[in-house]
Amino acid sequence: MDWDLIGGSPGLAWLILAALLALTELMVPGIFLVFVAAGAALTGLVTLLFPHFPLLFQVALFAVGASAAVGLGRRWYLRHPVPNADPLLNDRVARLIGQVVTVVDPIRSGRGKVRVGDSEWLACGADAPAGAQVRITGAQGTSLTVEPVIA
Repeated sequence: MDWDLIGGSPGLAWLILAALLALTELMVPGIFLVFVAAGAALTGLVTLLFPHFPLLFQVALFAVGASAAVGLGRRWYLRHPVPNADPLLNDRVARLIGQVVTVVDPIRSGRGKVRVGDSEWLACGADAPAGAQVRITGAQGTSLTVEPVIA
């Protein structure tokens, strides 16, 4: 392979790739390119120390290094979760728990419908007539679990 375009050094090429991947992670966060960049940086450093390693070895080292970095990063994030200002952001049902809603189709034999905002949801719980107020306590599949509101 002709490395003249980048100063004749495959190690430098790997380090440039690592820098580009890290910059891409900064511009588009959340796609875990920083770990792949770590694999490229490891490959670049090893290739600078041992410049005559064949390209196949370099690619294998990159694959192992990137995989190890992803695994270590995943393990670290599982042990040290990133605090979130809104932990229920992507859990719509969890956001509904505790809300008081109106029954639109009577709940009979444990099944009916309630109005949540501008939509209707299936509901299960104690029997309640249309117009009654119920509190959402959970969900089972696509059905909300409700209980009567005691005044």
